[in-house]
Amino acid sequence: MINFLQKSLCITIMLFFIAAVPIFAQISISGTIIDQGTNDPLAGVNVVVKGKVIGTITDANGNFSLDVDDNPPITLVFSFIGFETQEMEITQNNVTGLTVNMIEQTLLGQEVVVSASRVEESILESPVSIEKMDILAVQNTSADNYYKGIANLKGVDVATSSINFQIINARGFASTGNTRFVQLTDGMDTQAPALNFPIGNLNGPSELDVESVELIPGAASALYGPNAFNGILLVNSKSAFDYQGVSAFAKLGVNHIGSEADQDASPMYEASLRYAKSFNNKFAFKVNFSYMRADDWHGTSDFDRNADLNPFAAVGGPNPGADRLHFMGDEASINLAIFPLSSAWRAAAQNAIFAPGLSALDYADAGDLPSHVVSVTPYEEVDLIDYGAENIKTNVGLYYRLNDKLELSYLFNAGWGTSIYTGAQRYSLSNFGIMQHRLQLRGDNFFIRGYTTRENSGDSYITEFLAKRMYDISSGGDVSTWLATYGIGYIAALNGAGLMPGDINNLPADQRTQIQLAAHNFARGLSESQFTLTPGTPEFEEAKRRGLQGVVPFGPKFNDKSNLYHLEGQYDFKNEIDWMSLQVGGNFRMYELNSNGTIFDDEGGLTIKEYGAYAQASKRILAEKLKLTASLRYDKNENFDGQFSPRVSAVWSIAENHFIRGSYQTGFRIPTTQGQFIDLNIITARLLGGLPEIYEKYDVETNSYTRESVAEYSQAVFDGGATPQSILGNLDKLRPFVYDPVKPERVNSFEVGYKGLLGNKLLIDVAYYYNRYRDFITQVQFRKAPIDLLNPPTSDPNVLVPAAASLLNGSALTVASDGTISGNTAQIYTNYDQEISSQGAVVGLTYNLPRNFTLSGNYSWNVLNDEIVGGLSEYNTPEHKYNISFANRKLTDILGFNLTYRWQTDFIWESSFARGPVPSYGTLDAQVSFKMKGLKSMLKVGGSNILNKYYIQSLGGPNIGAIYYVSITFDELMN
Repeated sequence: MINFLQKSLCITIMLFFIAAVPIFAQISISGTIIDQGTNDPLAGVNVVVKGKVIGTITDANGNFSLDVDDNPPITLVFSFIGFETQEMEITQNNVTGLTVNMIEQTLLGQEVVVSASRVEESILESPVSIEKMDILAVQNTSADNYYKGIANLKGVDVATSSINFQIINARGFASTGNTRFVQLTDGMDTQAPALNFPIGNLNGPSELDVESVELIPGAASALYGPNAFNGILLVNSKSAFDYQGVSAFAKLGVNHIGSEADQDASPMYEASLRYAKSFNNKFAFKVNFSYMRADDWHGTSDFDRNADLNPFAAVGGPNPGADRLHFMGDEASINLAIFPLSSAWRAAAQNAIFAPGLSALDYADAGDLPSHVVSVTPYEEVDLIDYGAENIKTNVGLYYRLNDKLELSYLFNAGWGTSIYTGAQRYSLSNFGIMQHRLQLRGDNFFIRGYTTRENSGDSYITEFLAKRMYDISSGGDVSTWLATYGIGYIAALNGAGLMPGDINNLPADQRTQIQLAAHNFARGLSESQFTLTPGTPEFEEAKRRGLQGVVPFGPKFNDKSNLYHLEGQYDFKNEIDWMSLQVGGNFRMYELNSNGTIFDDEGGLTIKEYGAYAQASKRILAEKLKLTASLRYDKNENFDGQFSPRVSAVWSIAENHFIRGSYQTGFRIPTTQGQFIDLNIITARLLGGLPEIYEKYDVETNSYTRESVAEYSQAVFDGGATPQSILGNLDKLRPFVYDPVKPERVNSFEVGYKGLLGNKLLIDVAYYYNRYRDFITQVQFRKAPIDLLNPPTSDPNVLVPAAASLLNGSALTVASDGTISGNTAQIYTNYDQEISSQGAVVGLTYNLPRNFTLSGNYSWNVLNDEIVGGLSEYNTPEHKYNISFANRKLTDILGFNLTYRWQTDFIWESSFARGPVPSYGTLDAQVSFKMKGLKSMLKVGGSNILNKYYIQSLGGPNIGAIYYVSITFDELMN
């Protein structure tokens, strides 16, 4: 299939080459473009021929020349950020000495956007909510880089996993790996093929090469296909024809000032270089390179995921079974009361003799081991994870104009480095790499593009898995040795307190609690002294080195080299039809999963194919006051039924520069590659995809019970002393696990809004949406027993007791090559059977004050209307948030500034990693810029979160403090 796509694309390009018969230029134009306000020449102004791909830019002196293979008349379009776009008709074959006066643009709402309808239109007339950052907004953002500045747009939520890894979301159900949101860079999906979510800006363009950023919040599947569910972000880089010359950027910053983790202040470095050149308006190229390095934000949270299990919560005592977010290793835990059921532990306990001749087993059989969950003493995350955040990016673009109507281009984007990602666990993305190649042919009314995304996990590893491996090494066996020793030590402490077997249970509650606390303290110290290594010592570093060896399931590393292949095209009938607007398009995509068994069961090769097609028509009626648009898209993934995604919208011009809009659209998301095929051991459980072949491989429903019922059963058994009687007497609490294979999730979205301009000074944008979800994709956990415990094949307690007792402690479900199943716990993708809804509203105001001052702000409200029963909603969105910005990019000829304050309410974060509160926070970003005209440079001094109030954006995410920086940008065409 890959060869077929490559051959098809090559044949298409060759045919266009053959058809591109060169003709001599018939029109020659030259002239100068100046700023009407200052009479200064303007460098870098775009000059293009309307209806063609040909164009040029002005040089450093404002001069341009252009040859066009056509007969007059033609229309030239002159555009430059910050100035009004002008059109001029050329009626002669030779025009020289042309002077064009550009007028500085002061009106709001004049941006042109493409993403809302896949055709150019005024942002005021967009049928759906849309946000845009143009070049000036990119250059003047108050954040420390443009990508983080996206958080200042209306309705945007951000989850930061690393200083160089931010995940964008809109309209609820946010996550640290957002599979509900699509991000395109120059038309290429930036998702990592094995993860199925955008990787932030780790392989995106630097600010030197960004032309614009467009964001559509909400469902966009009707035009963009699967997973454009919560929204879509389009980042467009600069063409080598339109933006030529040398530009460079350097930044020196500092973070960790006043760190809550007593971290020393740390320097940050970032540098970028861009060069682009055009030859005779026929061939152009660009080269970009950027590098950043910083000490990453640290994860230091001691939030306890097992706080509800703390037996000493009432007296304020420590939890012996704590599982803290940024401490690695305490995922390994066990209930002390289960030890007497283990023959291996009983043998060890019988050999542990205390005065006066009593064994640990005597105490255990007397019921002295309480129903307390205990966990291994963890290592701090800082000692195991790679906090050396680094990002190297390169971009190469080649552009060739076959004639005035066709442009062929090749793009190469690549990013390498080290970062951190919080998913089901904390992952160190160490020395990863992701590369993209794109070949595109475009005209004024069509495009055909094909691209591939290729990822390499490098030395990436699971941090919790590393901690476990280190304990395996230090104990000479596996981590269970640490826990078994703890059980012996606990009994030793009871003996040391002068208690005989059974005495502890006859003591007054207060006295019993104190003795148990002391016993836990002694037991932990005993296990730590034997097996827990001291960070920084040679023994610790050697165990860490050995622990990093090997790939999943034998070691913590991944070995993923998955790929994505995509071919798409669109045709606009604007040259054939003038009474309406009509576009059609389609795409084919293939995922080639190649994790070598470390993420998927893909040793024999695994592919997923999908395709889609769409059509969109729009028509203006009622004296062109009302614009009606209808879209319909069909998508088919080989593992699921086909999906239709309609969208209808209306935009009514109620007055000049005042528009009311309404839309109904549907969206859908196909279960991700992981939602279909993941087969990953995460120590305490196995993550499973939701396709029937996974179901069959692990015999999912046979002798399986719901997580909730197993928890109820375990609690009852341990409350009864974990005796054979309590093990068999509480089986009625178990409920069978019933499973349906995963299928696509759908949303119906309704939106109404108003966008208008008052007095050419105040821009207002208001919108309300209501979403209804069906077949909500989630993950559910179950646990298997060796036999059917509700309808046992025998009444023999020697068979039933060990079979039922196996449910009391979880381990990852595993199937051997011969089909033998071991372990008992898995978490599998499926769908909720209940419908849920959410709603929200946004308000945005931008006011142009005198003397170039701008005051803007926006407010967002989002709520989940329905409680999800029996699972996590993972809504993860604050109900209220707002941004306020005060700026002036031309306070004087050389001075500008921007201030932005962002605030949001607290909310409950829910994910497979953790559930708990994310506190409210507010941050202030600021920058002051100084233009050095003689050096064609801009000096910027600023900072993000300048008040240095540390905060988190997700539970499990790092503590984010201030970044202070100074940067300088050089551009030889800077005006």
